[in-house]
Amino acid sequence: MKKIGVILGVVLVASLFVYATATVVKESVYVDYPKQMNFADEVVPYKITDVQERLDREMVTNMNYHSNTTLVIKRANKVFPVIEPILKKNGVPDDFKYLAVIESSLVNAVSPAGARGVWQFMPATAKENGMEVNSYVDERYDLVKSTEAACAYLKEAYAKFGSWTLAAASYNGGMNGVSRRLEEQQVGDFYDLLLPEETSRYVFRILALKEIMQNSAKYGFAIPQEALYKEVPFKTIQVDSTINDLADFAKSQGINYKILKLHNPWLRDKSLPNKSGKMYELVIPTAGY
Repeated sequence: MKKIGVILGVVLVASLFVYATATVVKESVYVDYPKQMNFADEVVPYKITDVQERLDREMVTNMNYHSNTTLVIKRANKVFPVIEPILKKNGVPDDFKYLAVIESSLVNAVSPAGARGVWQFMPATAKENGMEVNSYVDERYDLVKSTEAACAYLKEAYAKFGSWTLAAASYNGGMNGVSRRLEEQQVGDFYDLLLPEETSRYVFRILALKEIMQNSAKYGFAIPQEALYKEVPFKTIQVDSTINDLADFAKSQGINYKILKLHNPWLRDKSLPNKSGKMYELVIPTAGY
């Protein structure tokens, strides 16, 4: 009888597992999406078969990547209001905010290759675009300055290619790499270009996240307004001298070290040496911490 009980127990557990697995599969999301899309007002040629399949891959992947897609929608409510006016001021299409989404999921990510921040700059490229990068200060983590630097890069790429879609591809594949392949393959359009897989998928991932985030409820991400992340109220202060101890400095501002570093992630050490007298702006939260 004991053996029968054990066998029945195993069967029951197995059945529950199969049922649970089947339930998860049934919850997979697929919603038909528009067949007329554009990036920065440049139309996607959906009539091309491989374009259809590449776009479909990214739509299906991100519709069903529930945790990450939910989080980027929540973060966008906090991050996009910072990015959008900088793009507009620089004459860069608003769609490029979705490039930041696929680069970093709108957090200060660190790649295995050493790219950092929301816009994922490598150290050399960051310095070329006017950002300070050292063991004490890393402005790749400064959302305003890194967005300005991204705009500078994208405007240069657009001037080179005459296409925002190719400019976006070059953000992943490099201007020289994209330019070389255009010349080798004797084409002038992103959608006619054979590229390495990561760069080949890049623009389609942007398109997919743009469509899903602009129509989130349609794709199963009906997130109430109160659940979206919000920026806390803050003030900015200017500092042009050395700060020997950031913990002491934080206390003098009525906050603690953790809060100071969370809102100024470009501060990379416990102090801020400043022999040159450079003017830094620090964000000091005034509520919600």
